[in-house]
Amino acid sequence: MMKRVKLASGIELDVVDEGPTDAPALIFLHGFPENHQTWRHQVAHFSDRYRCVAPDQRGYRGSSKPPEVSDYTPDKLIGDVFQLADALGIETFTILGHDWGGAIAWGTALAGQMNGRVTRAVIANAPHPAIFQELLYTNPHQRESSQYMRGFRDPANDALVSEHGLGGILLQEIKWDSGDVMPPEERARLLEDWQDRDAAFAMLNWYRASPIDVPPMDAPFAVPEGWTRPPLPNLAISTLVLWGMDDLALPPDNIEGLADVVDDLTLFEVPGSGHFVTWEAPDAVNAAISQFLDRTGG
Repeated sequence: MMKRVKLASGIELDVVDEGPTDAPALIFLHGFPENHQTWRHQVAHFSDRYRCVAPDQRGYRGSSKPPEVSDYTPDKLIGDVFQLADALGIETFTILGHDWGGAIAWGTALAGQMNGRVTRAVIANAPHPAIFQELLYTNPHQRESSQYMRGFRDPANDALVSEHGLGGILLQEIKWDSGDVMPPEERARLLEDWQDRDAAFAMLNWYRASPIDVPPMDAPFAVPEGWTRPPLPNLAISTLVLWGMDDLALPPDNIEGLADVVDDLTLFEVPGSGHFVTWEAPDAVNAAISQFLDRTGG
């Protein structure tokens, strides 16, 4: 069931809210360039015994699209998650995120372990922020795969987006397409969504507001002098990290070192799956999440 939810900030989100309202809550965050449908197989699988909440995040589809780049800084996107929980009367929840939604899930989990509201985390093909930044400095594969972010941030491409929608800049910048693995009906829906120019610029603003530094390919492959990992606390809550091992955009180098920053880590590798592991390998993902939820408290 899709409904409109107004947050305390005034932002309005279109939200799928399935399952018993008094059951433990799972909040699912999608990534770029998709929508709540990223998690469709998981919502269908778990909504018989969990309250499954899956928003179209700010800037996407019919949800609010504030106009400024500064409206999409990570603190505001993380704040949306807690305000959504407040609006739905959810006190504590498990956070699940994929891609950009996974980046926000990392932040939500780190904040939520301090205020006691986030009990567990499930991250799918989304790197830990400290590990990702270091790889962008030192790892040729990751830096090359992330050059599209420089194109997304470049205002010189705004005319292309205005003329052709999001699809125009995707065709120009994405060099790691793993082939046409998306179901035709989902691809058709996304192609239609990407024609919305306001949504296209809002989605690009997630990249433009991000503090992540993506060096050009001719910069040295070394950590810049004076740079240190951000002083983030370790994530102490139980955390499941799922990784499609054939991800060309975010190679498996991103899972190396996770045990150093996550105290209670379960790592589940999914061979044969690319970046969109939640729908490329739904049976494996559902089984891994089920086992994790059962083991960590149901």
